[in-house]
Amino acid sequence: MSHHLSGPNLRPPMDDGRLDMTDLFAFTTDGDRTVLIMNANPVAPTMGDAYHPDAVYRINVDTDGDHQADVAFSFVFSEHRDGRQTFTLYRADGEQARSHEAGGREIVTDEPVAFGSEPEIITSGPYRISVGLRSDPFFADLEGIGNDFQWTGNDWGIDKNILGIVLDMPSAELSPDPVIGVWGRISVRQDGQLKSVDRGAHPSVTAYFNQEDVKGAYNEGEPAQDWDTYLQPWSAVLAHTGHYEAKDAEQTLRTILPDVLRYDRSKPAAYPNGRTLTDDVETARIDMLSRGKVPNANIPPHTDLTPDFPYLGTPHPAPSA
Repeated sequence: MSHHLSGPNLRPPMDDGRLDMTDLFAFTTDGDRTVLIMNANPVAPTMGDAYHPDAVYRINVDTDGDHQADVAFSFVFSEHRDGRQTFTLYRADGEQARSHEAGGREIVTDEPVAFGSEPEIITSGPYRISVGLRSDPFFADLEGIGNDFQWTGNDWGIDKNILGIVLDMPSAELSPDPVIGVWGRISVRQDGQLKSVDRGAHPSVTAYFNQEDVKGAYNEGEPAQDWDTYLQPWSAVLAHTGHYEAKDAEQTLRTILPDVLRYDRSKPAAYPNGRTLTDDVETARIDMLSRGKVPNANIPPHTDLTPDFPYLGTPHPAPSA
């Protein structure tokens, strides 16, 4: 599941794969650099061969623990023509970071999106950026999940691609405090108005915890309201799936509510402290839901990840028509 197909009825938001955020990652690398990755478009290029030109793809960073954006990196894209597309990256700080619009200082302008096997790596001041088609790092036995956790041993993501956004920078560019909170959001312009159609941070949350009729409102919402809005219904989910008492459910949900990925960069990244590309997040979520009563599916991380920036693997061949 992770965050794939986060619209109603396990479909992409607005039935448009380009608007479906699939995963969010946050970790550090040698040289005290913070890496932020937001992937979109499950089964790319089948569900969409490029980024949506009317959308804002945004990585939000909370630096003071109030679950509101203090820094926001917004990516906007040109039309996709003749196999080519470009992107512009903005950084907004403070109050400006809380608007869903792309704003603030331009970091790069009209840089190329990579659709081939080799990534485009762009450097601008302290930032490194790579945007384009890459292999999906998500691993899970989705067939087994859909069959009441009767595991098949098949990794749904082993041959899938996504559209990746990878950004890294010196950690101090975000905050001198090592503790940050991160979440992603995709908004699209409709009738002149920018509407948030997907947002999230923690993996495999909306698919398990949100009823179909609230997914749209959830995707439009703000993390600062999550605790008051979702504590009761999500506690009911845990009571049903894991027979949690109310007090235990509340304590457990503090890990994922608000839906902000907390990351103390003074400690090694391992979900739920940040998230690396090899963390077994699907097992973590199933353990939470079942209180550890469902056996591990034993699906290993993908081996096509790269040791260096941009970390996401070479795209798989597109499926034949």
